[in-house]
Amino acid sequence: MSWLSNWTWPTRLQDKGIIGMNRRNIRYIGRYNSRKLYPLVDDKLKTKLLAEKYAITTPKLIGTVSTQFGVKHISAMLAGHNGFVIKPAKGSGGKGILVIEKVIDNEFVKPSGAHLTITDVERHVSNILSGLYSLGGSPDVALIETLINFDESLMEYTYEGVPDIRVIVFKGYPVMAMMRLSTAASDGKANLHQGAVGVGLNIATGAALRGVQFDRPCYSHPDTGHDLASLRVPQWDTLLNLAAGCYEMTGLGYLGTDMVLDRVHGPMLLELNARPGLAIQMTNGEGLRRRLDLIERQPDGVSAQERVAFARHHFARQSELGASPDTTAANA
Repeated sequence: MSWLSNWTWPTRLQDKGIIGMNRRNIRYIGRYNSRKLYPLVDDKLKTKLLAEKYAITTPKLIGTVSTQFGVKHISAMLAGHNGFVIKPAKGSGGKGILVIEKVIDNEFVKPSGAHLTITDVERHVSNILSGLYSLGGSPDVALIETLINFDESLMEYTYEGVPDIRVIVFKGYPVMAMMRLSTAASDGKANLHQGAVGVGLNIATGAALRGVQFDRPCYSHPDTGHDLASLRVPQWDTLLNLAAGCYEMTGLGYLGTDMVLDRVHGPMLLELNARPGLAIQMTNGEGLRRRLDLIERQPDGVSAQERVAFARHHFARQSELGASPDTTAANA
């Protein structure tokens, strides 16, 4: 039994502090996010260039393709790179992201082991340019980035993909966090709607709170079998400060920051989202409303370090992963 079943009373949702899309859109996004700032985060290339200006590390850019004529030059662009990621600049929800883990005998190998030819790669890029994966179907640009070598301590918590950390930031305060772990069901992508495991994280420590897959409690990774209760994200303080600093970088009052831990470069910013989803509430077993209400009462002009300290003090939580499924259900 999940902490929130498929059918539940509105009063129960209210008691949990759950916010829905309407409240998120009107009370927080509409009030705190100026529409003129959306292009800074809706376009991954603009986000990358902005992060570079603020000395925030992102995956290295190999190149971009903006015209169908340029598609034929991809082979030369990829020469010498044994792994890379191709993504649409204006994509969302993980759509259109192609991860190539290695190149063998001029064939491109995905994390699943599937082999692609250069023709397959060119076709994928051509689809990106046509707007197949972009917001609103508008013409797009393909970004080609170096492959992330994620921290080895997280190897047992993911399957054929890079785990990422999503932090909701409100007025510069880290509000709620989760780690998204790819699975066979999600085809190696860290996307909850496609079957990735979401693990709520204690803002104070970066330790796992509870796991969810397909809206149901999850206590171990479905493919590796590793116990989720042992998950604790390294370099947590650095990640929180990076997330908090994105407020000054973008001017957006309500946003989602997606980050990764590279074994060489440490915490890196993947992308930003001006309309972050609400599934993070399920992975944390708690709604956002009380935290957002508390932050709205705080004064402006507080430094990023002070905002992080405030969040770690006020939003600490106890893990539910140590409890049995029956105990967790009874306490829901």
